[in-house]
Amino acid sequence: MKKIINDPTSFVDEMVEGIVLAHPDLVRIPGDDPRIMVRADAPQQGKVGIVTGGGSGHLPLFKGYVGEGLCSGVAIGNVFSSPSSDQALEATKAVDGGAGVLYLYGNYGGDVLNFDLAADMAELDGIPTRTVLGRDDVASQPKERAADRRGVAGIVFAYKLAGASAERGDALDEVAAVAADAVAHTATMGIGLSPTILPTTGAPSFELDEGEMEIGIGIHGEPGVRRGALETADEIAEHLTLPLIEDLALGEGDRVAVMVNGMGATPLEELYVLYRRVRQLLADHGIEATRSFVGEYATSLEMAGASITLLALDDARLELLDAPARSPFFEVHR
Repeated sequence: MKKIINDPTSFVDEMVEGIVLAHPDLVRIPGDDPRIMVRADAPQQGKVGIVTGGGSGHLPLFKGYVGEGLCSGVAIGNVFSSPSSDQALEATKAVDGGAGVLYLYGNYGGDVLNFDLAADMAELDGIPTRTVLGRDDVASQPKERAADRRGVAGIVFAYKLAGASAERGDALDEVAAVAADAVAHTATMGIGLSPTILPTTGAPSFELDEGEMEIGIGIHGEPGVRRGALETADEIAEHLTLPLIEDLALGEGDRVAVMVNGMGATPLEELYVLYRRVRQLLADHGIEATRSFVGEYATSLEMAGASITLLALDDARLELLDAPARSPFFEVHR
């Protein structure tokens, strides 16, 4: 696998530097650590800050959702590695406007450990925090163990809704409740067709035979629910969508936001082929696709594959979803 990089050990820092240079009106580095990035107008006095974080290699996930109506800051780890507790704490301080800070990130062990440590240190500094974890990957655990599920592309909906809540001036507990509600009504399932190649080693993150696909794969190559021969786009859409409908107990008259997400190496044309069948399946169940998002929202470097996310909508969620937002990789104008 050929990559456009310099020294592999400087890959993450140079990537973040490029983002900030390209979008100085939206994001900035608040101090000396290039692994902490905040929205350009942070901190916003009197408003709740939202800090996310996680390993690199998933752009636009994490760092791409820092901006107006979204996250306030991000702590950035190495590829597929957690940021440190000190970085999470410094991001917290950089976005604190006196109303507290929500930690909103995926349910991965290293991230949980380090953000929990940061929360303890923030409390000592007089900054109240709350934590909500993205847990939308239905393939990683059954419904009765939903609290143990991995966080994948569906966390973008939690960013959007919680960010809108913070933007309108809601208190910390209210913003946290909005984020938790979004997580509870979001479900995602993905498919992998080829592995990621890690920049530091040049090695694939997992092995998948030619002509095989893996249903339910995680964004780091975590095992899915089954492997088998590559099927048609319509069959893949059914494998991914029908479990989401069941998991969210959706039926006639329900409304959803649909996200068809590319993992990094799947052409946009193929994502729209998937989206076509997703819409047919929803219509077959009497479910209205009220809002749609097709593109790359949470990737895994050059992994080929896609994921499908459904967010069950009510009037309150739809209002927050439609609220204005702007970051280097995501905009909403309605």
